[in-house]
Amino acid sequence: MIQAEEFVEAARKLGFEWYTGVPCSFLTPFINYVINDTQLTYISSANEGDALATAAGAVIGGKRAVVMMQNSGLGNAVSPLTSLTYIFKIPVLIICTLRGDINLKDEPQHELMGQITDKLLETMGIPWEYFPDNAGEIAAVLQRANDYMQQEQRPYALIMRKGTVAPHALQRKEMGMGRGGEGGRGRWGEVGLSQSVNSLNTRYQVLEAIVQQTNPENTVIIATTGYTGRELFALSDRPNHLYIVGSMGCASSLALGLSLARPDLTVVVIDGDGAALMRMGNFATIGAYAGANFIHILLDNEVHDSTGAQATVSRGVSFAKIAEACSYGTTLMGSELGLIEALFMDTTQNRPKFVHLKIRPGTLENLPRPNMSPAVVLQRLMNHIHGKREK
Repeated sequence: MIQAEEFVEAARKLGFEWYTGVPCSFLTPFINYVINDTQLTYISSANEGDALATAAGAVIGGKRAVVMMQNSGLGNAVSPLTSLTYIFKIPVLIICTLRGDINLKDEPQHELMGQITDKLLETMGIPWEYFPDNAGEIAAVLQRANDYMQQEQRPYALIMRKGTVAPHALQRKEMGMGRGGEGGRGRWGEVGLSQSVNSLNTRYQVLEAIVQQTNPENTVIIATTGYTGRELFALSDRPNHLYIVGSMGCASSLALGLSLARPDLTVVVIDGDGAALMRMGNFATIGAYAGANFIHILLDNEVHDSTGAQATVSRGVSFAKIAEACSYGTTLMGSELGLIEALFMDTTQNRPKFVHLKIRPGTLENLPRPNMSPAVVLQRLMNHIHGKREK
């Protein structure tokens, strides 16, 4: 058994100062130590996939990040592990507890995952080893993880067994939490897609309005998977753009991590109705932690456009009211392009901003795909925001 301090301080020496996750009783001492330390950052996410994407965003912003989760929630992180951190080459350190360990009497819901956690990681191409249970092993374990992540730019996992870390009391309230009930400043229209489809703007027109409002020098635009990223690329391929492919629903959690790691940047995430519905829990995380440099634009055409325009269930959903209930600062809803300008001109202090914009289904003819790999697009963005010159 080790003390939480022994591992966290050794990790800090290697630059790991950002932690995201979903709690597990095995992790309690570890999480408590991180929360208690005012020089460390802990983001409590709604699910493990969002935690992973938020950590990835922090890495893009120049931080080194650790993701903590119970193995029963590892399944929630499969999509971003295989189609975000893998393809974009984003290194995060994963600490995954081993519920259902064959050497441990545990609850029945953990039985199967206890048998396959290691195999699941291996199938996803993620090297792993057991979390150290002896202080003398910590440095070597962290060095192996660090060497792999620096060389491969991909995640490395530590599997934690029960009783590995000694108890550590929580002494400090989590930062960023406790905003609930304050509400935001919202206004909504009553625009439904079924009412006047032909009068609605296209996605491309909205993207044009967004690009016109952004300065590439101090703004990052993150476009969700599907047609949104492809149309943004077709409109204007800039070094401050990131086109998310795969990991559906994770664009907003990744944007959150980047916005917190780089408060000097305005981070604009262009979301979709299907993606937002898939990971709606991240609205609450954004409302709890994000600042005024986070701008969330949700384009809602009530269909999964890129897969054949099958209907979503967004017709009866007011995402703006959800955002307000989750403590966003300003929440707008409607169909007018003027809402984009209003959002960027808003002077809300220290709170994220949101607009739910109804748009027309469909896309451009012969819509191109980005002509660079995801990893190259990300490296270009990182060079841009960190002031590195392209060779």
